[in-house]
Amino acid sequence: MAVVHELAKAGFGTGTNELYDRARPSYQPGALSHIRNAVQAPPPLNIVEIGSGTGIFTRALLAHPDWSSSIKQYRAIEPSGGMREVFAKSVQDERVSVSEGTFDTTGVENGWADLVVIAQAFHWCPDYDKASAEFARILKPDGIVAFIWNLEDRDGAAWVAQLRNRIEKHEQGTPQFRLGLWRATFSTPSYNKFFSPPEEKRWTYALHGTRDIVTNRALSKSYIAVLPPDEKAQIVQDVGKILEKGDDLKWIDKEKGIFEYPYGTLVVICKRK
Repeated sequence: MAVVHELAKAGFGTGTNELYDRARPSYQPGALSHIRNAVQAPPPLNIVEIGSGTGIFTRALLAHPDWSSSIKQYRAIEPSGGMREVFAKSVQDERVSVSEGTFDTTGVENGWADLVVIAQAFHWCPDYDKASAEFARILKPDGIVAFIWNLEDRDGAAWVAQLRNRIEKHEQGTPQFRLGLWRATFSTPSYNKFFSPPEEKRWTYALHGTRDIVTNRALSKSYIAVLPPDEKAQIVQDVGKILEKGDDLKWIDKEKGIFEYPYGTLVVICKRK
């Protein structure tokens, strides 16, 4: 039986997804080029995206010049009905389909995919060994798995560290990306049987931030989305205080309220043996 983490079910359930889609950042062009360069197969490519959410990564990939004409078919797999609904509205491309599934139950036929990509989702995986076996099953020989995550860079500015300290205390023991629990994947029997050692690359950069962007992004976190209204209101107030204090905050356009929002991206590439 496919298992989805209860907090992920609630935090990304119906009614939370429009905010998620509006608030979360897209993906850096350089990181998308890096994934494209890692794929050894000639185009057109078959792609499976697991945990496709509302389509933020999918839209970025489809719009990227290295990818736009390289895709044959793109199968998005997403367990949340609410997220699939937003995905279907926001991704308009005849090569793309979206269906229900999980990391270890994709419904994709054997040896179909040139690339399996998981954006901002793999830390929710409940069984790394089963997931690795599923990736190996649906990939062609020499296919790759790419994991990608964006995260606010606490080393980029003191106010970002303060922001993360304020919201991360609500994580309730969930397997968040920052904890690195997902790295246990690389010591599972299935991973070591089917894949080469992972290759990692990181980028740091600054996005445009505003008070609304920072606040909505905090509210879009699964562990914040499930909080009662009074606790959410307190978080909004506290985020406002952190920004007003503005430790290390660098303005881009003070009149318009736009400042630098330090971010980081990690890409992990895993090649099928």
